[in-house]
Amino acid sequence: MWIDSHCHLSHPAIKEKGEPLLIINAAKKAGVTSMLNVCCRMSEEIDTLLDISNNNDNVWCSIGTHPHDAGLAEEKAFDKSKIVKIANSSDKIIAIGESGLDYYYDNSTPQEQQQSFRKHIEVCLETDLPLIVHTRDAEQDTIDIMREYSDLTGVMHCFSSHQSLAEKALDMGFYISFSGIVTFKKADALRDAVKIVPLDRVLIETDAPFLAPVPYRGKVNEPAYVSKIGEFLADIYGLEAEKFAKITTDNFYRLFNINK
Repeated sequence: MWIDSHCHLSHPAIKEKGEPLLIINAAKKAGVTSMLNVCCRMSEEIDTLLDISNNNDNVWCSIGTHPHDAGLAEEKAFDKSKIVKIANSSDKIIAIGESGLDYYYDNSTPQEQQQSFRKHIEVCLETDLPLIVHTRDAEQDTIDIMREYSDLTGVMHCFSSHQSLAEKALDMGFYISFSGIVTFKKADALRDAVKIVPLDRVLIETDAPFLAPVPYRGKVNEPAYVSKIGEFLADIYGLEAEKFAKITTDNFYRLFNINK
């Protein structure tokens, strides 16, 4: 049975496919037992995320600000103490993020993103929750900031970078999560990076509604499709899909400190 370690059930594109309960039930029918519903804008999503998690077993959530939104005044209003208070308010909140750096788009300045990233890291250290890291075209700054802190745990989400970044993150104790990108025809370099990730440090995710895996590429992604990613990666590792599903499930529960 599979776990989708990163999806966005409150995203408008998901809602166009159906209400969260319908998406969750479709995932269960596809053998996806659990999922982590990830926050991008605390100012808009917290109540919805908690409502979905509280009304569905084995659906957890995170809280955090995506780097694209780091410059928004309403997100800056969530200072460290406020985020810590919210994080400690529910057992269904099991991670902080997604946060990080994204210099590909100019939705917020690098300085605003870096300030937000450090704030999220400090929340992680205070709450003892793992960090969900988003990085794009900002690898060195991402690692440099992460190295400023000790005892930090988390996951490099939707990994699509070079092998060297994976090595640096692994050295810090982080997990590496692969999305549908790994199934794309031109993702040879990413598939090479998979081979250096130990089995006890690998996760799988859809990042739904984005990045649907082959054979659904170009469609709106959903957690039900995570098995396609898992099966593809199992083949790279030379494992039966069922065994790889158990490994990634165990990794998920261990990283996010969930009792089965």
